[in-house]
Amino acid sequence: MEQTPQSQPSITKLLLERLFRAPDVGTYLRDNAQHIEMPLFHRFICALCEELSLSRAAVIARSDIPRNYAYQLFNGIRKPSRDKVIQLAFGFGLDVESTQELLKIARQAPLYPKIPRDIVLLRCLHEKRTVWEAQNALDSMGLTLLGREEKDD
Repeated sequence: MEQTPQSQPSITKLLLERLFRAPDVGTYLRDNAQHIEMPLFHRFICALCEELSLSRAAVIARSDIPRNYAYQLFNGIRKPSRDKVIQLAFGFGLDVESTQELLKIARQAPLYPKIPRDIVLLRCLHEKRTVWEAQNALDSMGLTLLGREEKDD
């Protein structure tokens, strides 16, 4: 079964402990191969829909990602940008920790509490705000809106 953002931190902690106890990196990699492979993003978000009892359509509507583009993310046709992952996190109603895990699985940079735009997004996630409330907060601070930094998508 694929891991979800809720189960990931405990496995990560265990793997870190195993890494430091292993006699060498090669042994660690061999003994933990089944645990260190990151799930494919599209499979992960599909599994997350099931775990959270959310339809793709509901997540897409709450993420404010164009429908066709979002379905391409769910089907693995497109790789998500950082902003799209964050928008999906809002669509799923994820908390800060789960959003950071989702960003890792998408191989995107985590939200960082020293970057003004990220600070606003972290606060909105923490307060369980909607993506539209996050956009309004970004706009009121004169910061780039989600989905506006990508020119080549």
